[in-house]
Amino acid sequence: MATPINLGPIHHLRLTVTDIQRSRDFYTRLLGFEVAAESPPEGDPSAEAAYPILWGGIVMIRGNVLMGLRPMAPAGDRFDADRVGLDHLSFSVANRAELEQARSWFDQNGVPHGDIRELPSFGIYILPFRDPDDIQVELTAPLA
Repeated sequence: MATPINLGPIHHLRLTVTDIQRSRDFYTRLLGFEVAAESPPEGDPSAEAAYPILWGGIVMIRGNVLMGLRPMAPAGDRFDADRVGLDHLSFSVANRAELEQARSWFDQNGVPHGDIRELPSFGIYILPFRDPDDIQVELTAPLA
């Protein structure tokens, strides 16, 4: 039986973060996202109308990926992959050489990361790392 909903790729995702500036810097500086929309400052006449859309945060874009950051988590809160919700987030790169370039970039910028691992049953390599709120992020490349 065919699925009644013809899904396309993921349109967007939003991460709840503790520090919007720190997360913004991480995703823009290290992963190349650009800010596409930003919440107006407090007191701005448009702030109230924008709040239910942006939640005091930002929306960034990289290629076809839209990702929002929502600064609603209390300071000191940390991601837990064992709670209901997101386990990790994975972005594709073209090949293993790009994973190796990313590993060097992370090393230059002091970003802790795991080893590049081969997952033959999935046909991919992965390079895991964590964002400032401890959300696991991966870069994934196809096996040659």
